[in-house]
Amino acid sequence: MRQEQLPDPGALPERARSLLGQLGVDLRSVAGDGLRSRTPVTGETICTLRAASPQELGQAIENARLAFVPWCATPAPARGEVVRSFGQSVRDHKAALGELISIETGKILSEGLGEVQELIDICVFAAGLSRQLYGLTIASERPGHRMMETWHPLGVCGVITAFNFPVAVWGWNAALALVCGNTLVWKPSEKACLSALACQALLERTLSGFPHLPRPLSTLVLGDSGPSIALADSASVPMISATGSTRMGRAVASRVASRFGRSILELGGNNAAIVAPSADLDLAVRAIVFAAVGTAGQRCTSLRRLIVHESLRDRLVERLKLAYRNLRIGNPLESGVLLGPLIDEQAFAGMRAALDRAREQGGTVFGGERREFPGAPGAFYAAPAICEMGVQTEIVRTETFASILYVMAYREITDAVAIHNDVPQGLASAIFTRDLGEAELFLSSSGSDCGIANVNIGPSGAEIGGAFGGEKETGGGREAGSDAWKAYMRRATNTINFSNAMPLAQGVRFEFG
Repeated sequence: MRQEQLPDPGALPERARSLLGQLGVDLRSVAGDGLRSRTPVTGETICTLRAASPQELGQAIENARLAFVPWCATPAPARGEVVRSFGQSVRDHKAALGELISIETGKILSEGLGEVQELIDICVFAAGLSRQLYGLTIASERPGHRMMETWHPLGVCGVITAFNFPVAVWGWNAALALVCGNTLVWKPSEKACLSALACQALLERTLSGFPHLPRPLSTLVLGDSGPSIALADSASVPMISATGSTRMGRAVASRVASRFGRSILELGGNNAAIVAPSADLDLAVRAIVFAAVGTAGQRCTSLRRLIVHESLRDRLVERLKLAYRNLRIGNPLESGVLLGPLIDEQAFAGMRAALDRAREQGGTVFGGERREFPGAPGAFYAAPAICEMGVQTEIVRTETFASILYVMAYREITDAVAIHNDVPQGLASAIFTRDLGEAELFLSSSGSDCGIANVNIGPSGAEIGGAFGGEKETGGGREAGSDAWKAYMRRATNTINFSNAMPLAQGVRFEFG
């Protein structure tokens, strides 16, 4: 595996501050000593930021509640035009925002730009959706009556996002919530505040072109876990969308449920792919390497388990090892580099601990060692790891947010599906096969138990047109496309009597007078 040189000391912090200026962020207005913003590429500090106080969070919620009243009365297509205009502003600044994301999260530049494109795409989707927030007309059993359902905004939506997709996941929520007539309070990961500040600045710039609209439609609140808990506890926030670990989701969901609020949870994923005897191995290898290595294994949908037919296992593992050896690791902003750093030391420690446990549980480990760079002791690069396991052990059933691929063999397709489903998480899945029966079995109710199930494509890299989310400990929430918009609205069933009679349903008679 080739190591590429990192940028000179001080270059990336200076570049990040320059990009923030281009994107309209005034760092002086958010400067403080509560939060340290750093780049995992070199481990250097970019700036320090002020965390919001509990009073400021409370005021943000109240301001959003007040803005909701006129915003929800704004026609949905007019709300869609605001989101469309914001998407155009993002498109105009795609290069700067994509580079900033890469500096702040360590993902390669192509992925940073791809994340911005995802935000653009969801804005386009939401703008069209603003003219299609439709309900049903329902046949009534009573003469001269009509039934229908209508959809109404909820109010203030709290959005809690993770570091690995600091822009896209907020966009999935914000674009839909805004066209549905809601206002927002956004709490980003403390590890990715700068990308959030940039999005907020672009949104404010967009809203300056709509002076008649209420403010604020979206408020950014920085901090550690405190604001997230406060949002979950607030009765003024009827819906919380939270993306992160299963542990975080349990804490948030229980608090929201205790006040009968709604939650959309996008939590852990322990995603697997089955490689059947008929699989196109050339295609499978390309998909597997991207899904397992992309974003240094720090995607919710990263491939973590590979279930391979026993006739292919040795051959496929050797091809994967060869591909891993040829990957370039280092500065993610440099063309040709495919593997950047883990987000921080804690992530590397988690990876190392998981590999130690895999060895203890009978696994054979290839790769996984730290790759150090001169002058960057605070940067944590690691070679991607392949762990050949005899069976699916406890560590295999545990999600580790790093590039570790556990490989297991199977004999019968039903055994492969059973192994696949025997984990607590249920986000994304895939099968590589040219056998129609195997593909259809995998997609059936007897197959994958995940929210995303693919054939001849890896589990990672979802498009915004489909609903994104998973089952079991993944949380059950759905965001982005399809009819995910319904989670941001409340449904009302209406009955209209246009006759002069008053018949009762179910044949009930209640005559008097």
